Amino acid sequence: MNRSTIFADISLLLVALVWGSTFVLVQNAIAFLEPYSFNGVRFFLAAVLLGGWLVLFEKKQLKLLDKNLLASGVIMGLFLFVGYAFQTVGLLHTTSSKAGFITGLSVVMVPVFSFMLLKIKPGINAVTGVSIATVGLYLLTMTDKVSLNIGDALVFICAVGFALHIIFTGKYSSKYPALLLTVIQVATVALLSMIFALFTENWQQAFQPEILFQSNVLGALIVTSLFATAIAFFAQTTFQKYTTPTRVALIFAMEPVFAAATGFIWANERLSYSAVIGCLLIFAGMVFAEIPAKKNFFILKKKAAS
Repeated sequence: MNRSTIFADISLLLVALVWGSTFVLVQNAIAFLEPYSFNGVRFFLAAVLLGGWLVLFEKKQLKLLDKNLLASGVIMGLFLFVGYAFQTVGLLHTTSSKAGFITGLSVVMVPVFSFMLLKIKPGINAVTGVSIATVGLYLLTMTDKVSLNIGDALVFICAVGFALHIIFTGKYSSKYPALLLTVIQVATVALLSMIFALFTENWQQAFQPEILFQSNVLGALIVTSLFATAIAFFAQTTFQKYTTPTRVALIFAMEPVFAAATGFIWANERLSYSAVIGCLLIFAGMVFAEIPAKKNFFILKKKAAS
């Protein structure tokens, strides 16, 4: 494994840490500002931050903008919107820990979509790692031992969206400049969120100071727009070109582990023994997938013995 891949994996793991730690923040915020409105403001602020950086320091990237790059960013933004829209709405009906767990099921979908859409066949270690992580995710999802509710179903759809976002980020990140591509996808999510808020929510709340500057809302918007959106998605778009979609999915499977930890610390959400085992299995699956495959092992062993 080369240094670029190692640095990319560590950076993506930090992204998963940031995302997992924001579940409780978002859940508290959407109790005051409705989900689509919250995402509209969050991604708009991130788009402004990234767009400002682009204009001030990377203006040369604008010369590369064409219909293909624009379409690629919009496609990535569309799947990202599906992920965040269904996740944020689902958080209204389920716990932050369960939402994090079910979101992690995208780790199972990515290798399948990767093979179907990109013809990338995962290696044996990746398949084994995914299998181990899947068992862990099952234990985590079934922690409460209750029947699934509408919130869980909505978050499952979000997992599909995030899986496809990983697939298409891998497809386009090596073709186009990362910052410009990130600006387009984040702006797409902001626009779609605002449109849905306009037709389904009391969107005027986003312009009411008593709502927008409420401590839970303002704090969540600052943290999520800067760290969990602008920086995180720029990092994903930048570093995913150095690794495979399946490995990215396994790294992001740590997000529910971080979500469970923050849910336990900040929201007093209890974890059963099976949940703890599930966390350990997810981590083990990620580590196992990082072990280089030993090709022709038996041939090498035979030669060494002769």
